[in-house]
Amino acid sequence: MANVLVVLEHAAGALRTASLPAVTFGKELAAKTGGQLYFLVAGANLSAVVEEASHLGAAEVLVAENPGLEHYLAETYAPVVARAAKEKGATIVAGTATTFGKDLLPRAAGLLDAGLVADVTGIVSANTFRRGMMAGNVLTNVEVSSPVIVVTVRQTEFAPATAGDGASTITKLDVGGVDARGASFVSVSTSKSERPDLTEAKIVVSGGRGLREGKNFEPVAQLADLLGGAMGASRAACDAGMVPNDLQVGQTGKVVAPQLYIAIALSGAIQHLAGMKGSKVIACINKDPEAPIFQVADYGFVGTWEVALPQLIEEVKKLKAAQR
Repeated sequence: MANVLVVLEHAAGALRTASLPAVTFGKELAAKTGGQLYFLVAGANLSAVVEEASHLGAAEVLVAENPGLEHYLAETYAPVVARAAKEKGATIVAGTATTFGKDLLPRAAGLLDAGLVADVTGIVSANTFRRGMMAGNVLTNVEVSSPVIVVTVRQTEFAPATAGDGASTITKLDVGGVDARGASFVSVSTSKSERPDLTEAKIVVSGGRGLREGKNFEPVAQLADLLGGAMGASRAACDAGMVPNDLQVGQTGKVVAPQLYIAIALSGAIQHLAGMKGSKVIACINKDPEAPIFQVADYGFVGTWEVALPQLIEEVKKLKAAQR
């Protein structure tokens, strides 16, 4: 029997949807091992977040609320994760493989003297997990022999958990004095957009190097806005300075799995495919019929974006007008 602790992320007084696949992972693992499932929420002013978390099916929600935890620092959060795991006898600690999870959980693993498995895509047993290697072209099973195991979960591989009617027990976790170990919070710089977050959007429209310059991303953005989706880009387009780096989709960028992924003038290099091939439906526009993107696309148009993209935008406008 192995108890499971899932670390939940939150922002602006609400749980991040990126945490919901990790909740599903935790439920599946707890069911497999026969252990208890616990959630950990850390920060300040957490009442709304805790209420939301309490309906996701854990045996108990642990709340680490302290003014010193208002702003995230791995130096202050990692000891909280370690303390929660020890108090509840959790031998498996999990979170989503987001920037938050990738920063926090390795530090927590160090404090727990635990083995770490990153970017998990499947559960084999209580101590064996599946993960991708070589840009997702190879799947391997990783068995961990340490008494405590820390896991980061690839959010595109597990269905988001949904709230139920029942409510979990809520327990305050005594975090003691918060020691930042010489680190200090200065500020957060974020890019604000009316579009949904790239990793959480149901529709993503991405452009590649074939667009040639930044101004040609304007119709890509227009299509994304018409569809209520997010805009992405290949690494080549980002490295060329056409769009900001935070739009990069791929192995070294953001991993997405929307309901619809539209790739425009994007060849589909292996590193890019690793970040989006989990999308439910993939459509593409490319003038090269041999481009790798056609190997994963459900729908493809062979032609130049200069001709096809304006036509696609006009058709979407007509459909939206007809629906009014």
